[in-house]
Amino acid sequence: MDTPNAITAGATVAPTKEKTTGSRLKSIFSGSVGNMVEWYDWYVYAAFSLYFAKSFFPQGDTTAQLLNTAAIFAVGFLMRPIGGWLMGMYADRKGRKAALMASVLLMCFGSLIIALTPSYAVIGVGAPILLVFARLLQGLSVGGEYGTSATYLSEMATKERRGFFSSFQYVTLISGQLIALGVLIVLQQTLTTEQLYAWGWRIPFVIGALCAVVALYLRRGMEETESFTKKKVQKESSMRILMRHPKELMTVVGLTMGGTLAFYTYTTYMQKYLVNTVGMSITDSTTISAATLFLFMCIQPLVGALSDKIGRRPILIAFGVLGTLFTVPILTTLHTVQSWWGAFFLIMAALIIVSGYTSINAVVKAELFPTEIRALGVGLPYALTVSIFGGTAEYLALWFKSIGMETGYYWYVTACIAVSLLVYVFMKDTRKHSRIETD
Repeated sequence: MDTPNAITAGATVAPTKEKTTGSRLKSIFSGSVGNMVEWYDWYVYAAFSLYFAKSFFPQGDTTAQLLNTAAIFAVGFLMRPIGGWLMGMYADRKGRKAALMASVLLMCFGSLIIALTPSYAVIGVGAPILLVFARLLQGLSVGGEYGTSATYLSEMATKERRGFFSSFQYVTLISGQLIALGVLIVLQQTLTTEQLYAWGWRIPFVIGALCAVVALYLRRGMEETESFTKKKVQKESSMRILMRHPKELMTVVGLTMGGTLAFYTYTTYMQKYLVNTVGMSITDSTTISAATLFLFMCIQPLVGALSDKIGRRPILIAFGVLGTLFTVPILTTLHTVQSWWGAFFLIMAALIIVSGYTSINAVVKAELFPTEIRALGVGLPYALTVSIFGGTAEYLALWFKSIGMETGYYWYVTACIAVSLLVYVFMKDTRKHSRIETD
């Protein structure tokens, strides 16, 4: 319950008429498409870094250049907590719709800067500086996008199907990554390797900037959620109210830690792992990543719908147990695999396990907080945790490899999942104890 001084007594926003199923679905679709475009822009960087690393950094060995691009990938994550903080407060004050429109606009600018930045050979150190600036903008955008979109989808969905509809956040997140890989596959088939290294890698960033404009248009037609339009007017600052929910904040951190690390290990890093460690070609690693991501995407609504039937907690526990037991065996076996299908089945097995986290983590977090701080409560601790564990996943994996202790990374992932498992075991099931219904 909120304390009396957190709100002005009896002050509410004017009531709005009941939303129809059609209007809910239209708004969920518009929000989801925008989310897809945002994540496409974010993941294009990872998908094409093998090609543009040489353009932004001085000559050196491949691993060194990849470390540089991975470091900037991690730098982008540093802005995500700031984005989660600023956009979260903005969404809780001005509305979910307004914040979602602002985040996609920032992403558009970031992609455009990367697409137009000259190479290191032309402007020297200015090239990596501009790359860092663009990733900071994109980090700010994505940091605000996650908490706000998780809140929007959870509030827009009905109680009975909240897990199902909220799972579309990761459907669109994964589809954005999948489209980025699809663009890569098309360009690999239509351009020569030399053309891709020289200028072809710029094409997907131009596409991303243009798609962001389309997403902005779609989001203009979204409806605001009933939870926000009916919320009580705040008298205190959002941060002061948020600090009265330390248990919920730590729950978000704990349940995110293992899940986000596993997700980034088996998605963004896996393409480089197959090339740099397993020894596969760039083409094979790309097609394996695309195939596994497509099936991973299709699984999300199924697991989300299952959580509406049996609860969120059993599914999270299943991820925690299986992730703790099988991370090391899967990655160790993958290290020695030789065939395309062998790699495919191992990565797919890992992603099925990770679905226990990805499909429902957004709704679980949204159900923890009251309306007036929901976007901030979801976005800020999540972004902090992702920055620390997800944003450094690729860099740490490459670092362990560079010092000849690659298996150390496997155990690091296992340990983080085990810590999250403890949180799942002791937390309440948010399906039964949702704050969305009690506000």
